[in-house]
Amino acid sequence: MSRHITIAPVRKSIEVQADPVRAFEIFTAHIDRWWPKSHGIGNGPVKRSLIEPYVGGRWYAEYEDGSEVSNGHVRIWEPASRLVVTWEINADWKSDTTVASEIEVRFIPTAPGTTRVELEHRNFESLGPQAGEKMRNDVNGGWPGLLDLYAADIANHP
Repeated sequence: MSRHITIAPVRKSIEVQADPVRAFEIFTAHIDRWWPKSHGIGNGPVKRSLIEPYVGGRWYAEYEDGSEVSNGHVRIWEPASRLVVTWEINADWKSDTTVASEIEVRFIPTAPGTTRVELEHRNFESLGPQAGEKMRNDVNGGWPGLLDLYAADIANHP
């Protein structure tokens, strides 16, 4: 008899001073401004981070040595509303297309000029039970700081 292990998703949210259109744009088109250059999984320093703006597009980083390393791919692209990307990174923090957890980001207007950004990182089971729990714990501690950087970028680019 086989058992299916379910690993709880990571859920984080933050309110930003931007309408959903701007909040989505900064999260995606301007990810290079707020995603830390130290958060790369390739060899050497990150030159820039990018998300290609269409279903099937890559979420990747370009490195100073000219290489490119994929973090994942766009599954859902709904500007001003929702973004879903895969996280094709294994528990050793290496690009790995054989595993794919998933990140969904929703942009919900809460007041004029204010948006609640809700992030859910899920499907850690794709990494296996132990590696999935390790990745869940790692990103659970990492997403709050990343969302703070995102919110600060919005505040610095009105």
